[in-house]
Amino acid sequence: MADRTSPLTVEELHALVAAGEIDTVVLAFPDMQGRLQGKRFAARFFLDDVLAHGTEGCNYLLAVDTEMNTVDGYAMSSWDRGYGDFAMHPDLSTLRRVPWNEGTAMLIADLAWNDGSPVVAAPRQILRRQLERLAELGYTANVGTELEFIVFKDTYEQAWDAGYKGLTPANQYNIDYSVLGTGRIEPLLRRIRNEMEAAGLTVESAKGECNPGQHEIVFKYDEALVTCDQHAVYKTGAKEIASQEGVSLTFMAKFNEREGNSCHIHLSLANADGTNAMADGHDMSPVMRHFLAGQLAALRDFSLLYAPNINSYKRFQPGSFAPTAVAWGYDNRTCALRVVGHGRSMRFENRLPGGDVNPHLAVSGLIAAGLYGIEQKLELPEVCTGNAYAAGYDQVPTTLREAAELWENSPIARAAFGEEVVAHYSNMARVELAAFDAAVTDWELRRSFERL
Repeated sequence: MADRTSPLTVEELHALVAAGEIDTVVLAFPDMQGRLQGKRFAARFFLDDVLAHGTEGCNYLLAVDTEMNTVDGYAMSSWDRGYGDFAMHPDLSTLRRVPWNEGTAMLIADLAWNDGSPVVAAPRQILRRQLERLAELGYTANVGTELEFIVFKDTYEQAWDAGYKGLTPANQYNIDYSVLGTGRIEPLLRRIRNEMEAAGLTVESAKGECNPGQHEIVFKYDEALVTCDQHAVYKTGAKEIASQEGVSLTFMAKFNEREGNSCHIHLSLANADGTNAMADGHDMSPVMRHFLAGQLAALRDFSLLYAPNINSYKRFQPGSFAPTAVAWGYDNRTCALRVVGHGRSMRFENRLPGGDVNPHLAVSGLIAAGLYGIEQKLELPEVCTGNAYAAGYDQVPTTLREAAELWENSPIARAAFGEEVVAHYSNMARVELAAFDAAVTDWELRRSFERL
């Protein structure tokens, strides 16, 4: 019998299918928004026909908005180009059980065109390219993501029907670090933790957060691509488990005027022998100083990768534990970049991303920024030792419009990602901005319907 706590081998999958334990295989890839898109296959058909050759998916899946509307402006996919297919090739290293769906296994796919060339604007391929650049210097990246969410007692269908108003949070008050508070919904948290463990993720902990109903589950640091893939699996799985339990949860960056959902990302570099390249005894190594300086130099230009939606920018409020200053500090939560650990655990944390982030894109940005710092031998500016909110640092962008303009005009982005990727994600931002600019919001109705 296969080990239920480890990712599967192909041989184990064959045995499980033959024994009738697995009857469905999901093949999916992360889209621009970080969501898993793909197909469910009958397991025997997958083994006989898909495993060796892959399958196809409409290329509009990387050229739609959040609501899956076809939109203009993408070079890879349009009505003029006929909305053809790209190929989905299974990455066998990602094969795992999906314990929250009976009899199901899953793989993540890499995307390619019919001639075999990679779809360079696909998030997973963008990350692979940055990891290749890093490997050329002899380094690998280890990453951890800390993803927050808010749980509501309403089902997703009830929330939809209510227009997402008047929902009942699972906790009524701030339960940050409260064991009592997490105990109130421990059956849900326990199920998510245990079933993620059974899917091959290594769970570290769960804790309460500040906003009513807000919680965080943290998984063990791993290689960058592994962490980002697992992040996408977890995010999808947590929603599916919540739905099965008759509740809902949201990862949106800012659900209301209280604390938003963050996704702090930790990153360190490893040398070829596995040692931490960022540490020099108890101090930062020269490599880390250059790498961190690159983060600061590119942070504003790459904000689109860390905060990709209109709503993302609502988090960035002074005194909110979400950053506003382009600054770094030792264990200083007022800074955008926080250096933590020492020796083998030394790393930095980027505090910009919210729960809505696409991890593949955000980690690509961290690596590209660090490589820029190493290549240019950038010097790290003075450390922030006080309240970065009240100091005179450059500020992170305050709107998606500002972030998109910085990204579109960034020579650092063009050099790191190429023209096609820059144009693709510029268009993604423009599409969201056009949709928002055309919308009439509840805020406008409340202020205008009678009083203007």
